[in-house]
Amino acid sequence: MGTFNESVYEVVRQIPAGRVATYGQVARMVGRPRNARFVGFALHVNPEPGVIPCHRVVFKDGSLASGFAFGGEGAQRSLLEAEGVGFLPDGRVDMQHFAWEA
Repeated sequence: MGTFNESVYEVVRQIPAGRVATYGQVARMVGRPRNARFVGFALHVNPEPGVIPCHRVVFKDGSLASGFAFGGEGAQRSLLEAEGVGFLPDGRVDMQHFAWEA
């Protein structure tokens, strides 16, 4: 396995369209369960936007990242909606139906 960031990108590439994972879930999958914040840092410097689907990573309650690196929260929501991800009335992803079970 490569660097932490490379490991994060490898996991995020596996998230299927129409599903989301949490920062903590990605951190656990790369063997660093206490580094969810660093997953966010890694995604913020995504070297391949559009190839590494960082828009599919959300907070554990389904909230979107207000500082989404590639166009803001609105862009992240648009990308997810285009993949069929549903949202609750309060704007969070419906995690009960769209969470990725890796």
